[in-house]
Amino acid sequence: MAKAKITKDTYLQWYELMVLLRKFEERAGMLYGQQKIRGFCHLYIGQEAIAAGLISATKKQDPVITAYRDHGLALAKGIEAKAAMAELYGKATGCSQGKGGSMHFFSKEHFFFGGHGIVGGQIALGAGIAFAEQYKGTDNVCVCFMGDGAVRQGGLHETFNMAMLWKLPVVFICENNFYAMGTAVSRSSNVTDIYKLGLAYDMPSKQVNGMKCEDVHESIDEAVQRARKGDGPTFLEIRSYRYKGHSMSDPAKYRSKEEVEEYKKQDPIEVVKATILAKKYANEKQLEQIDEKIKDIVDEAVNFAEESPYPDAAELYTHIYQQEDYPFLKD
Repeated sequence: MAKAKITKDTYLQWYELMVLLRKFEERAGMLYGQQKIRGFCHLYIGQEAIAAGLISATKKQDPVITAYRDHGLALAKGIEAKAAMAELYGKATGCSQGKGGSMHFFSKEHFFFGGHGIVGGQIALGAGIAFAEQYKGTDNVCVCFMGDGAVRQGGLHETFNMAMLWKLPVVFICENNFYAMGTAVSRSSNVTDIYKLGLAYDMPSKQVNGMKCEDVHESIDEAVQRARKGDGPTFLEIRSYRYKGHSMSDPAKYRSKEEVEEYKKQDPIEVVKATILAKKYANEKQLEQIDEKIKDIVDEAVNFAEESPYPDAAELYTHIYQQEDYPFLKD
């Protein structure tokens, strides 16, 4: 199986995307503290290499579905920062028309199918999307993300069994950031090497360093190629680390400052930046220009969200039923 090439352009795209995700999330956290953003809010800070490696190893038409830590993957799939920030604000111009908020980003146009708040609820849906692609005869591959807490859900095992039985074109990815909501994997599971769960179904499964874009890219590329050939699913446990708490309401007192600082030494953005500089793909000034470009994009997104209107009250009755003249829906 031929490996996808990692070029100068790949590294520069990784850097720009990861800086966008980091700056967007940092601003979202700040705005949450100012009560501009309300409700639940789960930040992707520290896990950016997974989103970067995903995009370089897949094509635009490959559908992606994930859980509620969805901002990073949504932006990576092409949802504009303006639409993403407006959704966090609950504005009508948001990617879900202000009805979904942080946990329910969605864009059919960008092949991004959520953003799901029920732990593990998206796993079977990911297999369903893959089944639809198989049924339609496309060569698209669904990439289905979950957290390490979700693998304790029974639906995962039912889904793995059916996905292997039908050789569905799906790549299951566990973004293992070690703590689920706030409990270490070692305290909630006898199996701490989560990838081994796939082996019970003869599913090709492996563990991946989620702090390195190169490792993520190569592993997803291999899995996607396998699925496109009709050889069925792969399960990847991609180990990363969120620098913030589970959500904005989590002070993360269950882990030490020393542990967090140790992982910050492996920051994927800094690792890619160092590689770019070492290979002379760009100089410090050029990277600073990218940083400024991203700062402007995030500033514009905030201004757009601030100035956008809230949804009209009548929107409560839209996007509920496929049948537009559904007779049992009354104003």
